[in-house]
Amino acid sequence: MNAYEMDPTELENEPDLDAVFGEFPNLQTPNLYLRELTEDDAADLLAVFADEEVTRFYDLYAYASEDEALELIDFFTESFEVERSIRWGIARRADDRIIGTCGYVWLRRFRGEIGYELHRALWRQGIMKEALAAIIQFGFELLRLNRIEALVMVENTASAALLRSLGFQEEGVLREHDYFKGQFHDMRCFALLQRDWQARQAQT
Repeated sequence: MNAYEMDPTELENEPDLDAVFGEFPNLQTPNLYLRELTEDDAADLLAVFADEEVTRFYDLYAYASEDEALELIDFFTESFEVERSIRWGIARRADDRIIGTCGYVWLRRFRGEIGYELHRALWRQGIMKEALAAIIQFGFELLRLNRIEALVMVENTASAALLRSLGFQEEGVLREHDYFKGQFHDMRCFALLQRDWQARQAQT
């Protein structure tokens, strides 16, 4: 085997990207549909992102028009098509209306970073925990990730608590890691390893 060949044992751990990105991987949980966003979801998505409390810890300002929501949907669609990221719309199974999104904001070999947001009226009801549990399972089993990361603004204590409840460990603060809304922001780095996730699964 020369320096440019891959060990066969490594090939066994590689994800089947054709299967993952061949068509959008819609998911179901007991109460939710995690599905591809379409232009028909623009009004519901605007209702989420028009709230300044939702975008308070986000790298964008609150939306003011449905066109902005359509641009975001186009961005998510294009990112999936080039296999850069996967973003699911979160819909309740009762009515299939979009109430937020979650997904992998970027993907690398064996590593990915998640992001998420939810309509403020539905905070603290366990909805995002249910959605994230599903995409974490997808990441470890289908994408064959070894490590899932999340970066959270220092002030965002609710998001930090959510990640801890899913088994993420805080690894430290990345000083002035991101720049948005006209200033640098310290970000807390959380991570969940596949072996730790598997251990938690075995206990349930």
